[in-house]
Amino acid sequence: MFVIDKEVLNKGLIIFRRGDVLHREFYCRVRVQHERRYKTVALKTEDRATARQLAHDAQADIRFRVKHDVAIFNRSFNEVAEEYLAVMERRLNIGEVSLHRFKNLKSRLHGVLNQYIGSKQVHLITQDEWKEYPSWRRENGKGRIRARISDSTIGSEMTVLNAVMNFAVQKRYVPSSHRFEGKPKLKGSRRDEFTVEEYRKLHSFGRAWMKKATTPQGVWYRTMCYNFILIMCNTGMRPVEAKNLRWRDVTTAQDRDKRDIVVLFVQGKDKSRKLVAPASVGDYLDRVRALSKATKPDDFVFTIINGKQAKFLYCDTVEALLEEAGLRIGPGEIPRTTYCFRHTYATMRLSEGVDVYILSEQMGTSVKMIEQHYGHVNTIKHADRVLMGMTDFETARERGDDREAAGKAAKASASRDRAGRSSLSKSRSSKRP
Repeated sequence: MFVIDKEVLNKGLIIFRRGDVLHREFYCRVRVQHERRYKTVALKTEDRATARQLAHDAQADIRFRVKHDVAIFNRSFNEVAEEYLAVMERRLNIGEVSLHRFKNLKSRLHGVLNQYIGSKQVHLITQDEWKEYPSWRRENGKGRIRARISDSTIGSEMTVLNAVMNFAVQKRYVPSSHRFEGKPKLKGSRRDEFTVEEYRKLHSFGRAWMKKATTPQGVWYRTMCYNFILIMCNTGMRPVEAKNLRWRDVTTAQDRDKRDIVVLFVQGKDKSRKLVAPASVGDYLDRVRALSKATKPDDFVFTIINGKQAKFLYCDTVEALLEEAGLRIGPGEIPRTTYCFRHTYATMRLSEGVDVYILSEQMGTSVKMIEQHYGHVNTIKHADRVLMGMTDFETARERGDDREAAGKAAKASASRDRAGRSSLSKSRSSKRP
């Protein structure tokens, strides 16, 4: 900005005109108290005396705002979000932030959060916007028919929204009173796993379902989908790990008892690990290989019919199978997705007594996360301990009640018999001559 006609009114206050614009109107620049920042205000007058008075008014207004913790700099949410993204991009370039996290922030800020708040001035964003976001998100969620925006997705988006507002406070665009307080309680529902009975039903129904396909393409996708489900339920892979799996990542080995096992090197968002699977998974993978047009080491395991990566992991075919099998909606009234296969794996492994620490290593998650989401499994698995003594107690009590009731009934019956015999005896006596 090219400054001309500059005049110093007092320490921290000047008026000036701009040489890079056509008009002759004055501006003022006010230094913010106790800070090394300035606020520039357009005075919208060409008269110098009027400009002086307006500049003093602007300085008084800024002093009032500082004293009463009121926002000084007006910026839209979008502007603050872009500035925040620029900071995060610099952190990305020096390795402090992962590429996945940066992309996630960018997509949420440019997508759903822009739709929700967008150009609203950041100092006008209140606690109400924070509290009402979950309801708004569910009402305006995008996705497939009958799809439901998960609470984890809403929570993740709110974390990004909160980060931008904290950044605005840090940059002094809004006072500290604009920090969001608490977090709206979300239902915290998790997608239902398949019970053992449901898994068996899915297994047997899927075999018949493959044979009902009426076109070669239908046969291909149904067969691939069926084997995909078996692999997912027997490995506990995340969908993103399955999507990234290549043939070079599949190897075989033997366990301590010399039994054949399959070893998979899986890669997710920004982490990788090895997991082990039974030999049956190798059979399912062989079926997939026989179907696929892409079987070179660098090719993806799960592909569409032309050999390209299956980016959506047969979600339409999986949904169709679950619908026809009557397993699409779980007990929690939430539509099941491919992630439910991972939940099924975890539930079955815990039910079989697998140590939670070993399972956390296998699944690439924390012990705390497993205990949080699958604590109900231990209650069922150890039902004999939870209900210890209750069966005997109830039985004894019930037996006591039964004996007492039987005794009362016997006494009542004996009393009726005696009364009957006495009545009969009196009747006979009255009839004698």
